[in-house]
Amino acid sequence: MISLFEAAAECLAAADPAEKVALTHRHAAAFARGELQAPVDAPPPEPIRMPGRPPRPRLVHPRDVPRRGLGSDEGRAAFLHAIAHIELNAIDLAWDAVYRFRGLPADFHRDWVQVADDEARHFTLLRERLREFGHDYGDFDAHNGLWQMTEKTAHDGLARMALVPRVLEARGLDVTPGMIERLRSLGDMRTVEILETILREEVAHVAAGSRWYRWYCERAGVEPRARFRELLQEYAGGYLRGPFNIEARLLAGFDEDELASLEYVEAAQSGA
Repeated sequence: MISLFEAAAECLAAADPAEKVALTHRHAAAFARGELQAPVDAPPPEPIRMPGRPPRPRLVHPRDVPRRGLGSDEGRAAFLHAIAHIELNAIDLAWDAVYRFRGLPADFHRDWVQVADDEARHFTLLRERLREFGHDYGDFDAHNGLWQMTEKTAHDGLARMALVPRVLEARGLDVTPGMIERLRSLGDMRTVEILETILREEVAHVAAGSRWYRWYCERAGVEPRARFRELLQEYAGGYLRGPFNIEARLLAGFDEDELASLEYVEAAQSGA
């Protein structure tokens, strides 16, 4: 029987998206049944590297990803592809947290295995909808920004919890409601339904990041609000874009001081 860490590594290594999704669901179910354990004597994790990826999409700089309006089928397909790419990355982000950060409470692994399982389901919903528009995952260019932040925080679970769930993934809490309203006005209720499901569940995912960020801070004797602002200034330049969805972020474990820090750093980096 393989360990939880070996299962996580297997999911990370899978290059075919369908295989990554299937392995994720299989291992998450095995973990829920108590069949995957996190051994205390496991060797250290391997250095972080690029997870398995298909030959397409082509990865380009974020500014080179084409922007298309939602008013056409091609534009909606490009939008669905961009969100599907985020969700595929999010599977790997969750499994990397399980794999990389060891010697932690069982609830840490439980949270991030559940997140990986949810993200795999989100990717499938989006890919199926994308196919209804005559496209598939890989048909449009994408970027690698999410994984780059994972690499930058591989050495520090506190920084990972602060920045990946609470900055990069939380961006979806800010922008998805506007996308939902735009798609609703276009009559695309199927995509609206998918995005509403993802938004609801992403609040819980960001909340897991908030919970474990504060756990790390308490263990290290660090004041979480001050450290969050320091981490934003150190790592998050260029990643923050307001306005922020205050209601959703409060539900996801932010407090008013942290929201003020987001706004302060965003304003500073934009030169406001």
